Amino acid sequence: MPTGEPPKGPPAYAAAAGPPSQRAVRTDAAGLDAGETTIPCAGFDWPAYMAKPAGGRDLPVVLVAQEIFGLHEHIKDVCRRLAKAGRLAIAPDTFARHGDALNAPDIAAVRAIVARVPDSETMAVFDAALAFAATQGGDPARAAVTGFCWGGRSAWLYAAHNPRLRACIPWYGRLDGERTPNALRWPLDIAPELRVPTLGLYGGADPSIPADVVGTMRARLAASGAPAEIVVYDSAPHAFFADYRDSYREAAAQDAWRRMLAFLEAQGVA
Repeated sequence: MPTGEPPKGPPAYAAAAGPPSQRAVRTDAAGLDAGETTIPCAGFDWPAYMAKPAGGRDLPVVLVAQEIFGLHEHIKDVCRRLAKAGRLAIAPDTFARHGDALNAPDIAAVRAIVARVPDSETMAVFDAALAFAATQGGDPARAAVTGFCWGGRSAWLYAAHNPRLRACIPWYGRLDGERTPNALRWPLDIAPELRVPTLGLYGGADPSIPADVVGTMRARLAASGAPAEIVVYDSAPHAFFADYRDSYREAAAQDAWRRMLAFLEAQGVA
Protein backbone atom coordinates (compact mmCIF):
# COMPACT_ATOMS: atom_id res chain seq x y z
CA MET A 1 0.00 0.00 0.00
CA PRO A 2 1.49 3.39 -0.97
CA THR A 3 2.14 5.86 1.81
CA GLY A 4 1.31 9.55 1.50
CA GLU A 5 1.35 9.50 -2.29
CA PRO A 6 -1.14 11.37 -4.48
CA PRO A 7 -3.51 9.20 -6.53
CA LYS A 8 -1.68 8.19 -9.71
CA GLY A 9 -3.03 8.72 -13.23
CA PRO A 10 -6.46 9.91 -14.26
CA PRO A 11 -9.24 9.06 -11.81
CA ALA A 12 -11.20 5.97 -12.85
CA TYR A 13 -14.87 6.76 -12.58
CA ALA A 14 -17.51 4.23 -13.60
CA ALA A 15 -18.18 4.21 -17.33
CA ALA A 16 -21.94 3.82 -16.83
CA ALA A 17 -22.11 7.01 -14.77
CA GLY A 18 -21.03 9.11 -17.75
CA PRO A 19 -18.19 11.63 -18.04
CA PRO A 20 -17.21 13.05 -14.63
CA SER A 21 -18.07 16.63 -13.78
CA GLN A 22 -15.37 19.30 -13.62
CA ARG A 23 -16.47 19.79 -10.00
CA ALA A 24 -15.40 16.29 -8.97
CA VAL A 25 -13.43 16.39 -5.72
CA ARG A 26 -10.07 14.63 -5.66
CA THR A 27 -8.61 14.30 -2.18
CA ASP A 28 -4.88 13.75 -1.99
CA ALA A 29 -3.23 11.07 0.12
CA ALA A 30 -0.76 13.34 1.93
CA GLY A 31 -0.39 12.11 5.50
CA LEU A 32 -2.22 8.88 4.72
CA ASP A 33 -1.54 5.24 4.10
CA ALA A 34 -3.90 4.66 1.19
CA GLY A 35 -4.26 2.25 -1.67
CA GLU A 36 -5.59 -0.98 -3.10
CA THR A 37 -5.69 -4.20 -1.11
CA THR A 38 -7.56 -7.51 -1.10
CA ILE A 39 -9.74 -9.20 1.49
CA PRO A 40 -9.99 -13.01 1.49
CA CYS A 41 -13.52 -14.28 2.08
CA ALA A 42 -15.41 -17.39 1.00
CA GLY A 43 -12.66 -18.61 -1.28
CA PHE A 44 -12.24 -15.33 -3.16
CA ASP A 45 -9.89 -12.37 -2.87
CA TRP A 46 -12.13 -9.31 -2.86
CA PRO A 47 -10.56 -6.10 -4.17
CA ALA A 48 -10.80 -3.24 -1.70
CA TYR A 49 -9.54 0.26 -1.10
CA MET A 50 -8.30 1.36 2.31
CA ALA A 51 -7.12 4.70 3.67
CA LYS A 52 -5.99 5.68 7.16
CA PRO A 53 -3.78 8.28 8.86
CA ALA A 54 -0.17 7.28 8.17
CA GLY A 55 1.11 4.85 10.78
CA GLY A 56 -2.16 5.01 12.69
CA ARG A 57 -3.03 2.46 15.35
CA ASP A 58 -6.21 1.82 17.35
CA LEU A 59 -8.17 3.85 14.81
CA PRO A 60 -11.95 3.97 14.56
CA VAL A 61 -13.13 2.04 11.50
CA VAL A 62 -15.66 3.08 8.87
CA LEU A 63 -16.80 0.47 6.38
CA VAL A 64 -17.79 2.16 3.12
CA ALA A 65 -20.43 0.47 0.95
CA GLN A 66 -20.06 1.36 -2.71
CA GLU A 67 -22.57 2.89 -5.08
CA ILE A 68 -24.29 0.76 -7.69
CA PHE A 69 -21.41 1.81 -9.98
CA GLY A 70 -18.94 -0.17 -7.90
CA LEU A 71 -15.61 0.62 -6.32
CA HIS A 72 -14.64 3.59 -8.45
CA GLU A 73 -12.82 6.86 -7.81
CA HIS A 74 -15.63 8.62 -5.93
CA ILE A 75 -15.82 5.86 -3.31
CA LYS A 76 -12.02 5.79 -2.98
CA ASP A 77 -12.06 9.54 -2.48
CA VAL A 78 -14.66 9.18 0.28
CA CYS A 79 -12.25 6.76 2.00
CA ARG A 80 -9.46 9.34 1.81
CA ARG A 81 -11.76 12.06 3.18
CA LEU A 82 -12.65 9.85 6.14
CA ALA A 83 -8.98 9.05 6.71
CA LYS A 84 -8.18 12.77 6.72
CA ALA A 85 -10.82 12.98 9.49
CA GLY A 86 -8.92 10.41 11.57
CA ARG A 87 -10.62 7.14 10.66
CA LEU A 88 -9.53 3.95 8.97
CA ALA A 89 -11.91 3.68 6.01
CA ILE A 90 -12.20 0.53 3.93
CA ALA A 91 -14.40 -0.11 0.90
CA PRO A 92 -14.58 -3.70 -0.40
CA ASP A 93 -15.77 -4.32 -3.96
CA THR A 94 -18.75 -6.47 -3.06
CA PHE A 95 -19.66 -7.01 -6.74
CA ALA A 96 -16.25 -8.30 -7.85
CA ARG A 97 -17.10 -11.99 -7.97
CA HIS A 98 -20.05 -11.32 -10.26
CA GLY A 99 -18.78 -8.75 -12.77
CA ASP A 100 -16.90 -5.52 -13.42
CA ALA A 101 -19.27 -2.68 -12.57
CA LEU A 102 -16.54 -0.11 -13.13
CA ASN A 103 -16.26 -0.91 -16.83
CA ALA A 104 -19.84 -1.98 -17.51
CA PRO A 105 -21.03 0.07 -20.52
CA ASP A 106 -24.39 1.24 -19.19
CA ILE A 107 -26.71 1.14 -16.21
CA ALA A 108 -28.55 -1.93 -17.52
CA ALA A 109 -25.29 -3.88 -17.52
CA VAL A 110 -24.51 -2.63 -14.02
CA ARG A 111 -27.92 -3.70 -12.73
CA ALA A 112 -27.44 -7.15 -14.24
CA ILE A 113 -24.22 -7.53 -12.23
CA VAL A 114 -25.81 -6.26 -9.00
CA ALA A 115 -28.77 -8.62 -9.39
CA ARG A 116 -26.37 -11.55 -9.16
CA VAL A 117 -24.93 -10.44 -5.80
CA PRO A 118 -26.47 -12.23 -2.77
CA ASP A 119 -27.02 -9.99 0.24
CA SER A 120 -25.73 -12.82 2.43
CA GLU A 121 -22.41 -12.69 0.58
CA THR A 122 -22.22 -8.91 0.95
CA MET A 123 -22.72 -9.22 4.69
CA ALA A 124 -19.93 -11.81 4.89
CA VAL A 125 -17.56 -9.59 2.90
CA PHE A 126 -18.19 -6.69 5.28
CA ASP A 127 -17.55 -9.00 8.24
CA ALA A 128 -14.25 -9.96 6.60
CA ALA A 129 -13.42 -6.31 5.86
CA LEU A 130 -13.93 -5.39 9.50
CA ALA A 131 -11.72 -8.27 10.63
CA PHE A 132 -9.07 -7.22 8.09
CA ALA A 133 -9.21 -3.61 9.32
CA ALA A 134 -8.39 -4.90 12.80
CA THR A 135 -5.10 -6.28 11.44
CA GLN A 136 -4.27 -2.92 9.83
CA GLY A 137 -4.50 -0.65 12.85
CA GLY A 138 -8.28 -0.43 13.18
CA ASP A 139 -10.29 -0.88 16.36
CA PRO A 140 -13.31 -3.09 15.52
CA ALA A 141 -14.97 -2.07 18.79
CA ARG A 142 -15.31 1.45 17.36
CA ALA A 143 -16.74 0.66 13.96
CA ALA A 144 -19.42 2.16 11.73
CA VAL A 145 -20.81 1.58 8.27
CA THR A 146 -21.77 4.14 5.67
CA GLY A 147 -22.87 3.67 2.09
CA PHE A 148 -24.15 5.48 -0.97
CA CYS A 149 -26.95 4.58 -3.39
CA TRP A 150 -27.00 0.75 -3.52
CA GLY A 151 -24.45 0.91 -0.73
CA GLY A 152 -26.93 2.90 1.37
CA ARG A 153 -29.26 -0.08 1.21
CA SER A 154 -26.34 -2.36 2.12
CA ALA A 155 -25.48 -0.15 5.09
CA TRP A 156 -28.99 -0.51 6.55
CA LEU A 157 -28.82 -4.28 6.11
CA TYR A 158 -25.35 -4.57 7.61
CA ALA A 159 -26.42 -2.60 10.69
CA ALA A 160 -29.12 -5.21 11.27
CA HIS A 161 -26.63 -8.00 10.58
CA ASN A 162 -23.97 -6.64 12.95
CA PRO A 163 -25.58 -5.00 16.01
CA ARG A 164 -22.12 -4.44 17.55
CA LEU A 165 -21.53 -1.48 15.25
CA ARG A 166 -21.47 1.93 16.88
CA ALA A 167 -23.14 3.77 13.98
CA CYS A 168 -24.72 3.46 10.55
CA ILE A 169 -25.02 6.29 8.00
CA PRO A 170 -26.89 5.31 4.82
CA TRP A 171 -26.97 7.89 2.02
CA TYR A 172 -30.01 7.71 -0.28
CA GLY A 173 -30.20 3.93 -0.19
CA ARG A 174 -33.45 2.49 -1.49
CA LEU A 175 -35.74 1.41 1.33
CA ASP A 176 -37.96 -1.02 -0.56
CA GLY A 177 -37.88 -3.02 -3.75
CA GLU A 178 -38.45 -6.39 -5.36
CA ARG A 179 -37.68 -9.35 -3.14
CA THR A 180 -35.58 -11.95 -4.95
CA PRO A 181 -33.49 -14.95 -3.86
CA ASN A 182 -30.46 -12.65 -3.71
CA ALA A 183 -32.29 -9.72 -2.10
CA LEU A 184 -34.68 -11.27 0.38
CA ARG A 185 -35.05 -8.23 2.62
CA TRP A 186 -34.97 -4.46 2.33
CA PRO A 187 -34.49 -1.73 4.93
CA LEU A 188 -38.25 -1.57 5.51
CA ASP A 189 -38.10 -5.21 6.57
CA ILE A 190 -35.22 -4.82 9.02
CA ALA A 191 -36.50 -1.63 10.67
CA PRO A 192 -38.10 -3.46 13.62
CA GLU A 193 -34.80 -5.16 14.56
CA LEU A 194 -32.42 -2.24 14.10
CA ARG A 195 -30.46 -1.44 17.26
CA VAL A 196 -27.46 0.40 15.82
CA PRO A 197 -27.69 4.22 16.04
CA THR A 198 -28.46 5.29 12.48
CA LEU A 199 -28.52 8.56 10.57
CA GLY A 200 -30.17 8.32 7.15
CA LEU A 201 -29.38 11.07 4.62
CA TYR A 202 -31.92 11.38 1.81
CA GLY A 203 -33.04 13.68 -0.99
CA GLY A 204 -36.59 14.99 -1.07
CA ALA A 205 -36.50 15.20 -4.88
CA ASP A 206 -35.45 11.57 -5.36
CA PRO A 207 -38.11 9.76 -7.45
CA SER A 208 -36.53 6.38 -6.70
CA ILE A 209 -37.25 6.82 -2.97
CA PRO A 210 -40.69 8.48 -2.68
CA ALA A 211 -41.65 10.53 0.37
CA ASP A 212 -44.35 8.04 1.37
CA VAL A 213 -41.77 5.24 1.54
CA VAL A 214 -39.51 7.41 3.71
CA GLY A 215 -42.54 8.11 5.89
CA THR A 216 -43.25 4.41 6.24
CA MET A 217 -39.63 3.76 7.20
CA ARG A 218 -39.73 6.49 9.82
CA ALA A 219 -42.96 5.07 11.25
CA ARG A 220 -41.55 1.53 11.48
CA LEU A 221 -38.36 2.76 13.12
CA ALA A 222 -40.33 4.79 15.65
CA ALA A 223 -42.72 1.91 16.41
CA SER A 224 -39.81 -0.37 17.28
CA GLY A 225 -37.89 2.23 19.25
CA ALA A 226 -34.95 2.05 16.85
CA PRO A 227 -32.27 4.70 17.56
CA ALA A 228 -32.57 6.13 14.06
CA GLU A 229 -33.20 9.46 12.36
CA ILE A 230 -33.73 10.20 8.67
CA VAL A 231 -32.78 13.67 7.45
CA VAL A 232 -34.34 14.71 4.14
CA TYR A 233 -32.94 17.56 2.03
CA ASP A 234 -36.08 18.84 0.37
CA SER A 235 -34.82 19.85 -3.07
CA ALA A 236 -31.95 17.37 -3.33
CA PRO A 237 -32.09 14.56 -5.92
CA HIS A 238 -30.71 11.05 -5.68
CA ALA A 239 -26.89 11.02 -5.43
CA PHE A 240 -26.75 14.60 -4.16
CA PHE A 241 -23.34 13.86 -2.60
CA ALA A 242 -21.84 12.51 -5.84
CA ASP A 243 -19.68 15.50 -6.78
CA TYR A 244 -18.59 13.84 -10.03
CA ARG A 245 -22.19 13.88 -11.36
CA ASP A 246 -24.73 16.52 -12.31
CA SER A 247 -26.86 15.37 -9.37
CA TYR A 248 -24.42 17.00 -6.93
CA ARG A 249 -25.89 19.63 -4.64
CA GLU A 250 -23.07 21.35 -2.80
CA ALA A 251 -25.01 22.84 0.12
CA ALA A 252 -26.85 19.61 0.94
CA ALA A 253 -23.69 17.53 0.45
CA GLN A 254 -21.58 19.65 2.75
CA ASP A 255 -24.24 19.81 5.45
CA ALA A 256 -24.77 16.05 5.28
CA TRP A 257 -21.03 15.38 5.53
CA ARG A 258 -20.79 17.58 8.61
CA ARG A 259 -23.76 15.76 10.12
CA MET A 260 -22.12 12.41 9.46
CA LEU A 261 -18.82 13.38 11.09
CA ALA A 262 -20.65 14.80 14.11
CA PHE A 263 -22.73 11.62 14.35
CA LEU A 264 -19.62 9.43 14.23
CA GLU A 265 -18.08 11.55 16.97
CA ALA A 266 -21.20 11.34 19.13
CA GLN A 267 -21.35 7.54 18.78
CA GLY A 268 -17.71 7.07 19.74
CA VAL A 269 -16.37 6.31 16.26
CA ALA A 270 -13.60 8.80 16.90
